[in-house]
Amino acid sequence: MKILHITSDWKWTGPAEPMLVLLQALRARGHEADLACAEPPDPSERSLSGEARTRGVTPQLSLLSARGIRWRRDAPDARRLRELILAEGVELIHAWHTRDHVLAIRAARGTRTAVVRTLPAADPVSGAPWNRWLFGPGTHGLLCVSREVERRCAKLRGGRPIAACLGAVELDRFRPRKVGDGQSARVRAKLGLAADAAVIGIVARVQPHRRFDLLLGAMGELVRTHAHARLVIVGRGTQLHEVARRPAAALGLAEHVVFAGYRRDDYADVLRALDVFTFLVPGSDGTCRAVLEAAACGLPTVATRRGALSEIVVDGETGLLVDETPASLAAAWRRLLDDPTERARLGRAAYQRACSEFRPQRLAEDVELLYAAALSAR
Repeated sequence: MKILHITSDWKWTGPAEPMLVLLQALRARGHEADLACAEPPDPSERSLSGEARTRGVTPQLSLLSARGIRWRRDAPDARRLRELILAEGVELIHAWHTRDHVLAIRAARGTRTAVVRTLPAADPVSGAPWNRWLFGPGTHGLLCVSREVERRCAKLRGGRPIAACLGAVELDRFRPRKVGDGQSARVRAKLGLAADAAVIGIVARVQPHRRFDLLLGAMGELVRTHAHARLVIVGRGTQLHEVARRPAAALGLAEHVVFAGYRRDDYADVLRALDVFTFLVPGSDGTCRAVLEAAACGLPTVATRRGALSEIVVDGETGLLVDETPASLAAAWRRLLDDPTERARLGRAAYQRACSEFRPQRLAEDVELLYAAALSAR
């Protein structure tokens, strides 16, 4: 199958990595999967196109980096996209954002090319008239990040192809720590953590809606009984000081919270240095990629029931699901920190689930079924 994934977002964030993981998995299964994307304004910035090239995926078309729909502004991109699909015989365009979706519809008009759209966020689309058309008759297939979103979008689809697929993780990169290799101890030392500290970690962009108030409130509860506990926050954000640093200091948690910033080369090592992972609110990537990565590293996750989290984390088997209160979150952390046996059991189960359910090959197989249905629905 000849497939083209398109996005007007150049950033290496949100659904960028899930898109590339799926594209590579489709290639591994024998499909001709290519990419059209925007280029970064500064070539030194980490970007989707840059990461794609390092993985052997050369973008076939450079799109304007833009959001929203402007008919005249977007006409050149739609024209060049149409030329590409006609010249290359593209059978299916997989769009990841609304601008890309509309470009795909314009470019494919009058051809046999099918259009599939991913809903990368955990929330279903609104029922506005434009959305009812765009996500209904305007697309041949809709890919959702959870069964709940699929259920809530089913009426909008009106019987047209729709599917829910959990995300995938690169299992050759994310794997459990090796006993006795010393790497976790070195990473902890680099982060200023004691070798025997009880370490909880979260990976999230530092923004108010990601519930850092809940995170820090729970940490305040935990340290009353676990003074050796430490919270590692991996992520960055323009509101870092207002949302996390200042509140942590105000709560007397300055020595208990480590701001690890944005990690790249040692990211997987940082995950493996944790004892417990936690995740509260999905961001722009509704697949909650960081939870999948933690599972592949053999970590149990304590999470809320937001978005796809209740489908990714199996309560009592691969982690714990909690209410959104500091007491509930702290109690779950305390339970795992106090019981190394249960913590190890949940971690092993999380790794096994990652190997079976979060494999890129499994994702590609599931998406192939949606592609086939979308092609039949043209």
